[in-house]
Amino acid sequence: MNISVVIPLLNEEDSLTELHHWIANVMQSNGFSYEILFIDDGSTDQSWQTIETLQEKDNNVKGIRFLKNFGKSQALHAGFAKAKGDVIITMDADLQDNPDEIPDLYNMITKQGFDLVSGWKKKRYDNKLTKNLPSKLFNWAARKTSGVKLNDFNCGLKAYHQNVVKNIDVNGEMHRYIPVLAKNAGFSKIGEKVVKHQARKYGETKFGMDRFVNGFLDLITIWFLSRFGKRPMHLFGALGVIMFGLGLIFAIYLGIDKLFFNTTGRLITQRPPFYLALVTMILGSQFFVAGFLGEIILRQKSDKKRYLIKESLNLEAQAIK
Repeated sequence: MNISVVIPLLNEEDSLTELHHWIANVMQSNGFSYEILFIDDGSTDQSWQTIETLQEKDNNVKGIRFLKNFGKSQALHAGFAKAKGDVIITMDADLQDNPDEIPDLYNMITKQGFDLVSGWKKKRYDNKLTKNLPSKLFNWAARKTSGVKLNDFNCGLKAYHQNVVKNIDVNGEMHRYIPVLAKNAGFSKIGEKVVKHQARKYGETKFGMDRFVNGFLDLITIWFLSRFGKRPMHLFGALGVIMFGLGLIFAIYLGIDKLFFNTTGRLITQRPPFYLALVTMILGSQFFVAGFLGEIILRQKSDKKRYLIKESLNLEAQAIK
């Protein structure tokens, strides 16, 4: 199969039929074999019923329905796990991503050898104050922190070689940083393509200003994980040794001063440096233990599921009854 199109969605019933027809026309006109995976992330409208109707008419349509809203990252994770295409395309369901970009994205993966190609909505139709300016600041920080030179980390329109999506773990709210996850996994050929952005035709955006706050927090998390995720002792252990060492130096100094230079008979516990030394040594010990525990936890494999699928369409999967 040439292409899998993975589309996470939440309450997008009005746009799904139009989006499906658009994607199908692009695929058929280019002679692609394809599948369209709609991942319903706990919609409360008629989105799932619309997906069922589309599947009855088109066997290329497949669907996964979450038991409740688990988030875009979990939806992408579920879609990636089921995708069978050589190239996986992700896009949003709100018609702001243009399916006409798919052939060029596919060629960049298959003919130019990119592992991942991210869309860049250079000209946007969003509110400049609430979206464009924070987005530019966010993308600048992401570039500086991760070393991945992309202009638009938030663009949902991306193309992946199958090897990428099968070897990265998208969890939490890390969907913004899939290029960084791919780079950390060893997929270094990451490209970017200017894509058309379209104004939202139906409904309202599901993301507010809080996504940028969460995005920056996730950026700190992914920086830490990329640097120390597999060796937490290198950070916490080093901090612990340094702080304990500083506290020990203070304690030795106070001891020598008490034994040889204290002429007033003042107790060590009456001197502020004593408490500084004590606190520093305690914190150093705690950092060291934190690093040690991190190493132990890292070696424990967790099989806990991050989402629950309520039902699926045209897929080999067990649904919750």
